[in-house]
Amino acid sequence: YDPSTGFFRARNNTTWHAPFDPFEVNFNYTEANAYQYRFAAPQDVSGMMRLSGGREAFVKQLDALFTAQPKTTGRQQADITGLVGQYVQGNEPSHHMAYLYNYAGQPSKTQQRVRQILDEQYTDKPDGLSGNEDCGQMSAWYVLSAMGFYPVTPGSPEYVIGTPLFDKATIHLDNGKTFSISAKGASAKRKYIQQAYLNGQAWSKTWFTHDDLLAGGELRFDMTDKPSAWGKAEADCPVA
Repeated sequence: YDPSTGFFRARNNTTWHAPFDPFEVNFNYTEANAYQYRFAAPQDVSGMMRLSGGREAFVKQLDALFTAQPKTTGRQQADITGLVGQYVQGNEPSHHMAYLYNYAGQPSKTQQRVRQILDEQYTDKPDGLSGNEDCGQMSAWYVLSAMGFYPVTPGSPEYVIGTPLFDKATIHLDNGKTFSISAKGASAKRKYIQQAYLNGQAWSKTWFTHDDLLAGGELRFDMTDKPSAWGKAEADCPVA
C-alpha cells in the first residue's frame, strides 16, 4: 500500500514500479488495475478503512471508484467490461465493492449503486450479461442482489444488505423452512430502505447471518424514495 497515492502498487525489489497510472491495466494486477485492487481485501474491510484514513475517507475513495472516467489505459483486457466509473461488473474482482459502503455507515449509497447495477448491467437479451458468466458468478451476483443481500467476505457466514428488486422473494430451504424477503413498493425510485424488520422485530443492522436465514422467517423492508438514517450507526455496520 502506497499512502502517497492511496493505492496498492507493485514493487521492483525495494522501489515502486513506475510510472504509476491507476487506470493502467498491466501484469501487476490480475484482470484489473489499481482502481479495482484498491478494495480487494474483503477479509479485512476495517483494515482498508484504516489505511484510507477512516470511514469518511474510505467513502470518498469508493465514490471516486464509481465516478472515475470509465476507461482504462495499458494493455487490452477482455475481462474488463460493464464499467461504472472504474467499477467493473463484468469481472469478479469488483463484485463486493458496491456493498462496502455499509461497513462505513453509508448503506444508502450501497442501495443506490446496487440498484443502478441491477438495472443497467443486466437485460433479458442474448448479450444481457455484462461479462463472462464464469461458473455462474454473473448470475449469482444478480440473484442474490435482487433478493436484497450479498456475501461480501467469502467464508464468512454473514450477508450484507443491499436493496431488494422485488416486492417479495421466498427461499425454500433444505431443512423444510422458508425465508422470505418482502419489500412492498420496491422500485427504481423507491430503492432506499426506511426501516427493516426480522421476524416482526425492528432490525437496524445492515447485515444478517446464515443462521438467521436457516432459522426461517421473514426479513421485511419499508422502502422510500430518499436516503434514510437506517443502518448508519457504527454498531449496526458489518465488520470484517
